[in-house]
Amino acid sequence: MKDEGPAASVGRVTRIRDPIHGSIHLGPRELKVVDSPFFQRLRSVRQTGFADLAFPGATHTRYVHALGACHLSGRIFDVIAQKLPALADAERARLEAALRLAVLLHDLGHAPFSHSSEAIMPRRGVLRLPAWVDRGAPMAQANHEDYTLKLVLDSGLTDLLRREYGPIGLPPEAIASLIAGVRPPGGPYFVVGGVDLSPLLRQVVSSELDADRMDYLLRDSFFTGVNYGNYDLDWLIGNLDVHVHDGIAELAIGSRAIFAFEDFLLSRYHMFLSVYYHRTPICFDRMLRLYYRESPGEYEIPSDPAHYLGCDDVQLQSVLRASSNRWAQRIARRQPFRLLLEVNPYDTGYNLVHVVEKLRSASVEHFATESLGLVSKYFGAGEAGATIWVHVTDQRRFVPLEEYTPLFRRYEQQVRIDRIYVDPARIAEARELVGLPSEGA
Repeated sequence: MKDEGPAASVGRVTRIRDPIHGSIHLGPRELKVVDSPFFQRLRSVRQTGFADLAFPGATHTRYVHALGACHLSGRIFDVIAQKLPALADAERARLEAALRLAVLLHDLGHAPFSHSSEAIMPRRGVLRLPAWVDRGAPMAQANHEDYTLKLVLDSGLTDLLRREYGPIGLPPEAIASLIAGVRPPGGPYFVVGGVDLSPLLRQVVSSELDADRMDYLLRDSFFTGVNYGNYDLDWLIGNLDVHVHDGIAELAIGSRAIFAFEDFLLSRYHMFLSVYYHRTPICFDRMLRLYYRESPGEYEIPSDPAHYLGCDDVQLQSVLRASSNRWAQRIARRQPFRLLLEVNPYDTGYNLVHVVEKLRSASVEHFATESLGLVSKYFGAGEAGATIWVHVTDQRRFVPLEEYTPLFRRYEQQVRIDRIYVDPARIAEARELVGLPSEGA
């Protein structure tokens, strides 16, 4: 990476300066992957979409987040490997390489402005994913995870992965299996001493305690300038454990760190409410979707991996600036609709249907948004590899996480914020119509 600035090569390891983790080290194989055009594309895809319009510092990218998550997966592996039966050096190195690569590539398929552009991704069937990762719904809309698998399994990157990682027993199918959470053909790739380690490795890639969340909470908090995403990373990682049962290994956490885990959950919850669901990026996200709806085909997400290389924030911004579509122009000129009303999970007594009816009767242009998400999408999933355990050290027993801490159960509920935005020229009229005090009152 010749353009990394302070990055310096030390022997066979490349060192990259990072404001969150200090130094991130990449091995020679990883460096070749990072230098590929498929990974370099992430330099031009912002991590938090339109969040920089509310938090000007939030211009960090999927590229640097992926590097940070990869770094944390290495730290996590160093801890959990000590909890496994003794591994031969070559096997340990292979497992670590697989985990770091899967985490490094986990965001590879993100479209411009992150999740915003998934609305115009093609049908899954157009991607022609291999049957073993195809969810059997070819008419369903593809998402960034589908594109990630396409790039790993069927693109110019696939040849690089096969060439660099194939000789150590890690073909692209093995890496894709960790990302997708399904069994690949030609395996098993991660059974050691009769114990299947793939559930454990998958949990580090995607779970309630994965390297992805651990990095983006700290990184997003730092670059947005808020404190909500901070938590005790060192204590959390240092108390990770492994529960081996019924021939599989799954992730665990020592009971001494349960409060750190609960703080981790709270951090994510508060980041949703204060950053990810902030009124400004939510408004621009909706305007982008309205642009896609009113000018279909003006901007498209290509299914061909080679053409997808040029699909990034810079390209889409250029299209928006050149478009005559009114929503495109509002986005390009930073002219959002004005927030009229916001209802968060703690508010009661609002009748949004009534508000919308009044706006319609007065022909006040408006749109409503519903920010809806699960803080804990893994709660009660019940799938192999989905259970995280609490190791109650003094009692020498393992308890499912959702049974140990009541706080975890709370976050199986959805986070929802409803908003109504109106034409800025009619904000004063709209406020009067629905009985809200005038601005500044």
